[in-house]
Amino acid sequence: MQPQNSSLPSKVAPVTLAFWAAKICATTVGETGGDALSMSMKLGYGASTLLLLGIFIAALIIQVSTRRYHPTAYWFLVVATTTVGTTTSDYFDRTLGLGYVASSTILLATVIAVLIAWRLSTGHIAVDQVSDGKDEIFYWVTIVVANTLGTALGDFVATTTGLGFEKGALVFAGLIALVAILYVSKRLPVSVLFWAAYILTRPLGATLGDTLTKSHEEGGLEIGRVVASLGIAAVMALVVAATSLRSRESSEASA
Repeated sequence: MQPQNSSLPSKVAPVTLAFWAAKICATTVGETGGDALSMSMKLGYGASTLLLLGIFIAALIIQVSTRRYHPTAYWFLVVATTTVGTTTSDYFDRTLGLGYVASSTILLATVIAVLIAWRLSTGHIAVDQVSDGKDEIFYWVTIVVANTLGTALGDFVATTTGLGFEKGALVFAGLIALVAILYVSKRLPVSVLFWAAYILTRPLGATLGDTLTKSHEEGGLEIGRVVASLGIAAVMALVVAATSLRSRESSEASA
């Protein structure tokens, strides 16, 4: 169910196949970029989380100040949520010693609680039509918690279960395919399926990122975290730019 003021310009990206491609790239950049700060640059999980939280707040202020969807502001904020989600999850799991199971359970309960509060507060849960200030705050809070949860789930499946990063990525790809089937069959509300897919694309990106950067002994390709981050960010930028250009051409043609 969408907001009643959906006639106003939406401030978030439309949900298309390109959206999900960019989202997976953003989550992968978040994994490799967060690890680059905390591990490669040796800032540690706590310091990295504080630094990335500052970047996230700045990006959120820019996004909230816009009046309509701006691809650069929107996707920069998405990447900010994935990077801060990576280091926050690692801080919970490793520094605080909660472990993947406990942190995943707590974060899943938090996501559900935020979505319930959103539904009770506004009467709906938005997907791609977000123009009201209250919807926007709920939207980004849900994304931050979902990305943090996704990081913990990805590490749990790849590490704790012993599946490894490549098989872990296949598990989450299969779950995303199941969500797509449920969407086509119209068995569940679109908003529920959207946020389920949003959560699942985060561990998919996390396991893909670890596959690229972890050592050969750990089952990875041992590509440098900075190099991997820049490469995936370039691919993401191309996807977003191509989609925005196509959308602008369609609008001009309609006009």
